[in-house]
Amino acid sequence: MNGIVMVTIREARPEDAGLLHEALLALARHTGDEDKVESTPDDLLHYGFGTHPAFQALIAEVDGRFAGMCLSFASFSTWRGQPGIYVQDLYVADAFRGRRIGERLLKAAASRGYARGARHLRLSVERANISAQAFYERVGIHHSREEQIHMMRGEQFKAFAQRGTGSE
Repeated sequence: MNGIVMVTIREARPEDAGLLHEALLALARHTGDEDKVESTPDDLLHYGFGTHPAFQALIAEVDGRFAGMCLSFASFSTWRGQPGIYVQDLYVADAFRGRRIGERLLKAAASRGYARGARHLRLSVERANISAQAFYERVGIHHSREEQIHMMRGEQFKAFAQRGTGSE
């Protein structure tokens, strides 16, 4: 064989929910954050493949074997006046790293987003995941020094949201 890797990239199907979840767990293990994963395969099935999917997922395969996945969703920039895509998770299985599969998954997600009108791509990276940061820089996705992510979740979010249901 001449070293060329034939990679197939396809849209995830409902029966892939468990596979996607395993990839998320593997990604979390890679960053030392496995205890932070609260989702289940049923969550992914319900929210990713229902009537109004909250995300799109692509799966990369090499010779029919799972090699990686990219999970993204539509976004919109009010300042740019343009839709975009937000890449939530990108994972390549250890056995397939170094074969540009992550780059291929990102390009496929970008291409699908572009076909739906997206004109930018955003993502965030765990501060400690230096290898991912280097990868994104290498493929041309640069750190935005103008923005900082803030978050609210769990009981704090629930209480905050419930206070917004009526007039004060």
